[in-house]
Amino acid sequence: MKIDDIRRSYTKDKLDFDKLTADPIAQFELWLKDAIAAELPDPTAMCVASVDDQGQPSQRLVLLKDVNQDGFTFYTNLGSRKATELSNNPKVCLHFPWHPLERQVIVYGTAERVSSAQVAKYFLSRPKESQLAAWASEQSRPVSTRLALMQKFAEIKHKFEHGEVPLPSFWGGFLVRPHKIEFWQGGEHRLHDRFMYTKQPDNSWSIERLCP
Repeated sequence: MKIDDIRRSYTKDKLDFDKLTADPIAQFELWLKDAIAAELPDPTAMCVASVDDQGQPSQRLVLLKDVNQDGFTFYTNLGSRKATELSNNPKVCLHFPWHPLERQVIVYGTAERVSSAQVAKYFLSRPKESQLAAWASEQSRPVSTRLALMQKFAEIKHKFEHGEVPLPSFWGGFLVRPHKIEFWQGGEHRLHDRFMYTKQPDNSWSIERLCP
């Protein structure tokens, strides 16, 4: 299989300084609306990169569940690899790969646990099957077979057959407070448009263009 000749041109749009908002969260929300309007599959999917105590990075895709002036929020099993790594080293990087729009957003920040009240509010809004799956899966732990996992799910489903599914004590969320956010728009001849927002001590944001 020959892959070194696989390439394409990026011609959908350009990103100029005068098109940018002063606030990167507002800019992100504009691009997220574009991704949703374009009916991209999983427009809120983001890659979360964390680092373990040996310095080994790991990545996984999760769904963004809230964005506001504080930052970006997602939820997870607190016993998972990502939660363990973020608890030990809160430095984190998020990546939104909106390939059909020839756009990417990269967020550099620090992760912190969200309140239990916020976790409970979100958990109770989830479909019941998703709530049950949270109880059934010991995320990132080895499991012998898929059948064993499905048997555990069936047991949990029977246990909580009637009434609301309670919030697991091992389930929570993280808020990523950004200090840098990069916006990338594909350009002709590989001359992509890249702009980096950097948070300043007074909480304002500086913006600079980066070479592609």
